[in-house]
Amino acid sequence: MQAIKKQIGIIGNGSWGTALAKILTDNGHSICWWIRNEDAIEYLKTRRQNPHYLKTVKFQEGTLQPTSNLADIFAQCDSIIFCVPAAYAQNVLQQFSKEQLMGKTIISAIKGILPEHNQLLNDYLVSQFNFDIQNYVSITGPCHAEEVASERLSYLTFSCLDENKAEQIAALFTNNYMRTSFNHDIWGAQLASVLKNIYALGAGIAHSLDYGDNFLSVYITNCYREMYHFLNQHFDKVHPSENRPDFHTSAYLGDLLVTAYSMHSRNRRFGVMIGKGYSVAATTLEMNMVAEGYFASKCMTVVAAQYQIDLPITQCIYEILWQQKNPSDVFKSIEGMLS
Repeated sequence: MQAIKKQIGIIGNGSWGTALAKILTDNGHSICWWIRNEDAIEYLKTRRQNPHYLKTVKFQEGTLQPTSNLADIFAQCDSIIFCVPAAYAQNVLQQFSKEQLMGKTIISAIKGILPEHNQLLNDYLVSQFNFDIQNYVSITGPCHAEEVASERLSYLTFSCLDENKAEQIAALFTNNYMRTSFNHDIWGAQLASVLKNIYALGAGIAHSLDYGDNFLSVYITNCYREMYHFLNQHFDKVHPSENRPDFHTSAYLGDLLVTAYSMHSRNRRFGVMIGKGYSVAATTLEMNMVAEGYFASKCMTVVAAQYQIDLPITQCIYEILWQQKNPSDVFKSIEGMLS
């Protein structure tokens, strides 16, 4: 299916938002891009580069319309991509109305849960804005923004209850360095993306505690087993259907692997610093970016308790991050869980 050239809105200008903007503009689409910082907007207008993220990316002239006014996005775009960190998403969402969302296609590139409500973006939009969930599409990996910037072959998965819409949106992003696939599993694909950030953070902690590759391979295998258990249980308890997705694909297992192993993974880097003894506050200040796995560990602990699904590894990472338990002691207990 050939992509249709149209203006697309992007809310958020971090590394991931910048990578998605690059893909779309490389494919000839015009972007209306919401950016909070006026200096960054002026820099983009004059130099066609994001001054803070993926500075090697230079956008084609005439493809960007940066703005600090959210109303511009809703007025000019039928499809809107959200890629602000989950922890800050609600502050942005509170700035627009139910009427502004009506008839729009919302594409979520948020790799987390909104912490105030412990909800995925689609569930929040339905409960707070009466949003038509058929118009919701999620983007998951495996894909790092840094490799998109250098045009190394990458993969994205698009999920929507309407698979025809998922296919159409996926076509907008397909090019010589980006391969895309699509499915109907908005809940499972997003929850897998949330969990993999937690597990990757744990992989970083393990690295700093001097666990080797042998341990890490077993740890990640068990993380995937826990993820697979959760997704199956969540599917059965919350969204039962005979049309069960295949969890042994890149959106689930592949995204976990790349996030746990890659040097580009901010969650792994966050965990490395925690394992070295840095506090959460010091790590956040040093990295100058949000690691979704930190907030996700608390959210998923709440969600798991709500649906009575055991997540023992997730619980351990939560205890390190939120209850200040000693990482070495907690990983000793993790050792006993692995097989």
